[in-house]
Amino acid sequence: PAPLQQEGFEGVLEPLKPLSDKLLIMRKVDQVRCDQSGINAHFDGASGAFTAEPPKGEAKAGGPSIDQLIRKHHYPNGQPSGVAPTAVAGTFFRRSRVSRYVHSYNQDGTVAATMQERPRDLFDRLFGTIQFGDSSDARQMHLKRSVLDSVVEQYKYYTGGRSPLGKTSRAKIADHLDRIREFEQRAFSLDSETGSGPKRPTPSELLHGGLADPGGEGIDISLDELTTEWRLMADLYASGIQMDKVRFGALTFLAAGERIRLTGDYLYNGEKRYTFDDSRRLKAGGSQGCSHEWWHQFNEQKPNEALRAHAHMKMRELSYFLGRLDEQGTIEANGKTILDNALITISTESGDGRHNDVKRELSGVFHAMSGANGRFKTGQILDLKSEGLDVYNTILDGMGVAQKMGPVDRDHKLVDAIRA
Repeated sequence: PAPLQQEGFEGVLEPLKPLSDKLLIMRKVDQVRCDQSGINAHFDGASGAFTAEPPKGEAKAGGPSIDQLIRKHHYPNGQPSGVAPTAVAGTFFRRSRVSRYVHSYNQDGTVAATMQERPRDLFDRLFGTIQFGDSSDARQMHLKRSVLDSVVEQYKYYTGGRSPLGKTSRAKIADHLDRIREFEQRAFSLDSETGSGPKRPTPSELLHGGLADPGGEGIDISLDELTTEWRLMADLYASGIQMDKVRFGALTFLAAGERIRLTGDYLYNGEKRYTFDDSRRLKAGGSQGCSHEWWHQFNEQKPNEALRAHAHMKMRELSYFLGRLDEQGTIEANGKTILDNALITISTESGDGRHNDVKRELSGVFHAMSGANGRFKTGQILDLKSEGLDVYNTILDGMGVAQKMGPVDRDHKLVDAIRA
C-alpha cells in the first residue's frame, strides 16, 4: 500500500536496502487510466503493470509491455541464435485472468510467450531439450536426457589445450556448464553420483493448472514449499540471463490477488519476524482465509502486522532474484554487474488493497527499476507524482525506442526526474 511506501527501507521495503544503490524506487505513480468499470485492480491494475493500459477482455492486455517494445526496436529481425525470444515464468496460483500472472505482451496485447510455471519447463525453455530419435530405446533416452551430453565434444574442445579461448573464457564455460548440471539435478531430481544424466523428471511439488486455483477458493501452502520452488525458478531465470539465453521477458512471484493460505515461520537474516497462519488469524477458510484479505483490511490507523509481514516476505524474495544478478560472477566487461547493466522493472497491481475507491486503489502503485548501465538514476527514492504511462515512455526513450505507449494524440510528458 502507498502509505507503507513512505516508510522507505525502514518498513516493508527493508529487504531491498542492500541493493538500494542499484535501484530507483518510484513512489506516487498513477495508473488510474488503467481502470475498467466493473472490475478491480487485480484485473485492470495488473494488466496495466508495464503496459499502462486497461485490459482488452480476459486474455489480452491493452497494449505492448516495455520489454517487448525494446526487443522489437533493437532486434527487428530476431535475436542471436540460441537466445529465447522471450521467457515468461513464475510461481503463482490464482489464474482466473491472464493478466493476473503474465506481464509481457506483444504489440497487439497478446501474451509474448507461454508461461512456464514448473522448474523443469523453464529449464527446457532456456537451455533446450534433446531429441532422441527412437523413443522406444529407454536406455539411450535415460543416458542422454541431460542437455550437457549434447555438447560434450564442443566442451572438450573449448576447454582443452587446443582451445582458441583464453583462460578466463575457458573457466567461464566450465562454470556455466557446471551450473546447468546443478539445475538439471535440482529440476529433475538427478542423483549426482550416477553421472549418467537426469532421471525421468519428477513433477513439481506445488499445485499447477486448475488444481492451483480450485474455484477461486485458494490453497494451503507452507512458506518453505512456496519459497523453495520460487527460488529454483529465480535461479534458473537468473542463470538464463547470465548465460545469455534470455534477454527479454517477465518473472512473476505470486499472482495479482493471490489466494493462498500461508503457514510457517518467517525469518529475515536469521531473525524470526513473524509466524504466518492466515486461515487461523483471519478466522476463516476458503477465499476468506487467504493472505490477500489482509490487503482488503488495510487501515492506516492500525498496525497491519500480517500485511506487513507478507509484503516484507515478497520483497525478500524479489531481492533474492535481484541479488543473483549482482554476484561477483555476474561482473561484465565494463566492470559492472548484470544488475547494473540491465533494465529490470518491478511493479504490482495497485497502491491500496481496498476496492471501494478507484483513485486510491490505482494511485501510488509501487515501482522500482535498475539503472540500465547509467541511463537512469539509482540509489534514490523519488515521489514522481506522474502517470505510469509517462514513466514508461520515459524508460522507452532512455532505451532509444521511438514508439510511444498510449493514445497517439495524447500529450506525452517525459519524466526527466528518473534520468541519470
